[in-house]
Amino acid sequence: MLGNVWEGLDRGSKGQISTFSSFISTVSQKKEATENRGSPTHLVFPNIKNVRDLPPVCLDVRQKQRVSTDALSSEMKAPLLPEPVLPIQPKTMKDFQEDVEKVKSSGDWKAVYDFYLTTFDSFPELNAAFKKDATTSFNTIEDSGINAKFVNAVYDALLNTPQDIQKTVLKGIINSLLREWKGPRSKDDLRAYFILLQNPQFNNTSTYVIYAHLLRQIATLVEADHHFLVHWFKKLSQKRFKQLVERLLQFISLRLFPAKPEEFPPITKCSWWIPSASKVLALLNTANSLAHPPLIPYTDFYNSTLDHIDLMEEYHTWQSFGNSHRFSFCQYPFVISIAAKKIIIQRDSEQQMISIARQSLVDKVSRRQRPDMNMLFLNMKVRRTHLVSDSLDELTRKRADLKKKLKVTFVGEAGLDMGGLTKEWFLLLIRQIFHPDYGMFTYHKDSHCHWFSSFKCDNYSEFRLVGILMGLAVYNSITLDIRFPPCCYKKLLSPPIVPSDQNTPVGICSITTEDLCQIMPELAHGLSELLAYEGNVEEDFFSTFQVFQEEFGIIKSYNLKPGGDKIPVTNQNRKEYVQLYIDFLLNKSIYKQFAAFYYGFHSVCASNALMLLRPEEVEILVCGSPELDMHALQRSTQYDGYAKTDLTIRYFWDVVLGFPLDLQKKLLHFTTGSDRVPVGGMADLNFKISKNETSTNWLPVAHTCFNQLCLPPYKSKKDLKQKLIIGISNSEGFGLE
Repeated sequence: MLGNVWEGLDRGSKGQISTFSSFISTVSQKKEATENRGSPTHLVFPNIKNVRDLPPVCLDVRQKQRVSTDALSSEMKAPLLPEPVLPIQPKTMKDFQEDVEKVKSSGDWKAVYDFYLTTFDSFPELNAAFKKDATTSFNTIEDSGINAKFVNAVYDALLNTPQDIQKTVLKGIINSLLREWKGPRSKDDLRAYFILLQNPQFNNTSTYVIYAHLLRQIATLVEADHHFLVHWFKKLSQKRFKQLVERLLQFISLRLFPAKPEEFPPITKCSWWIPSASKVLALLNTANSLAHPPLIPYTDFYNSTLDHIDLMEEYHTWQSFGNSHRFSFCQYPFVISIAAKKIIIQRDSEQQMISIARQSLVDKVSRRQRPDMNMLFLNMKVRRTHLVSDSLDELTRKRADLKKKLKVTFVGEAGLDMGGLTKEWFLLLIRQIFHPDYGMFTYHKDSHCHWFSSFKCDNYSEFRLVGILMGLAVYNSITLDIRFPPCCYKKLLSPPIVPSDQNTPVGICSITTEDLCQIMPELAHGLSELLAYEGNVEEDFFSTFQVFQEEFGIIKSYNLKPGGDKIPVTNQNRKEYVQLYIDFLLNKSIYKQFAAFYYGFHSVCASNALMLLRPEEVEILVCGSPELDMHALQRSTQYDGYAKTDLTIRYFWDVVLGFPLDLQKKLLHFTTGSDRVPVGGMADLNFKISKNETSTNWLPVAHTCFNQLCLPPYKSKKDLKQKLIIGISNSEGFGLE
């Protein structure tokens, strides 16, 4: 059987998958023969014909446990098998590099060929070549025991070798993958998988059949083995780690949308390819989460190809089957882009809106009442002079309608809400609620963000209103100019689904000094200094487990633990003190305020789709992305009274594209009410420049509710730049028309 595969390798040319077409059937026959002998095998799970039945390697998104493997103890329960005696590998990295250099002058590849032939012949040979010390077991998660520089040198040289050497390596890998496995894997086996996964040959679609089987064997390892691999992955260099991720994403994309379908086996025979690759990606995602700082941004795991599949089918499959029985990309939300997640949330929201509106219509008809189109919307009627109280009353009375499409009317004003009045209502309400005089939120100048006031009150309904506003903004695709720190969104997803038991705490999450630093950097620095202090903490600081806060001019004391006012902070207990202090500031002291905010948000956004989101992604959905692309804005801008070739417009874009980032943000804030970009990009702003037939001595005017800039026909670039900078730099408190 293997002879057929090897003959195919010998005959096939580079880039043709047909050379490996018999590989799948070969492995299947090998597996059946093994099973018939009754030998236990760990090559694949039972019932491997439907790999979609495999339990997911990644975290259970339904429980929002993002780094499940980290919970395992360092002393793994998996048995430590005796490591086999490794073959002797005399070649060092220096020897190998010298052999490669000699080829340049002699043209003789024999020494290099022999090295690759021997090294990739089996798992023991791989360990013999790349293990730092053949006599040491290296059974720890902290050190894979692999000479990473040697591995990199061998792989970097491989793609520049003749085809017969590259085919020899692939033959050796096939031989290793077809080995009959009996019992658990040894750490040397894990090292071999770790090394093979980094093979750059797997960038070529002609190797995908072999790559898929390697991925399946890694995906079906036991959790204890995955634990080791995760910690070894996080020790890779950023470059090598990123290459692994990109290779897997490309593998999934090309299996979904092959350029040449005939290159691959029929999808019915390799339905396990994508699930296996997704499971291995989950290991890399976990490794990235455990690394501090992460090796690559979480957005590098996004697979934009998934934006073009039926996302709602994936979502409904996940809703119906969860994390078992049937594969869905929603089991691995880290690969779904924020744009794709927004589509899922919006369509899920629309379906809920339609369902509720339809039920309202049916109820009306069943009572023989005339249907009114207004019943299909969440209609808000508010007075500008009583904006907060009227909004709170309306939302309280119409809580059953929160998932309907929002329409706003200002009492005493004519006008049909085509989106502008809704946006104006959001803008005015947010500005009023977050004003320092209102007392609900404290603005921290050092971090440029708002945080919940810890002042006690009898009614926390206005915090619920802010949560509802954020939920409505997500539901109605409105970008809000809100400055909450990242930990706010972490708390908002704790848990992502409202608990059925009302006594279950909500909005409580694990908090660190990093979270505090995002709100109160000076205090966080002071606590870090306390932790690093080398003197006698008790004698030099005279602190106890008691903290003080000012509330309405009165200093109040709070014990961080029972009897805290009598417990001194010492070198031994200072870590506990810091953790309790941070927990008090960000969790306990504002619990009622945040709980009201949490319930308000989830009263609108009660959707399982929230479980697909990271806290950073919730922030982007609510507030937009901070990444500006002014060239994209230029391409999507509409004009009224101007043409894009007019001199004034050309001056405008010359000036704006030359602005530093802070002025570009000011322009965006001046014209739209926010300096952030919607998830869909600049095109979703529907930005418009209108001609303002006034004196060129006038400054530009913005209609923020319509994302519209009214620009006088300035005669020179210098005049336009001067007037524009004055306008956008002095607009705070103005601009709503």
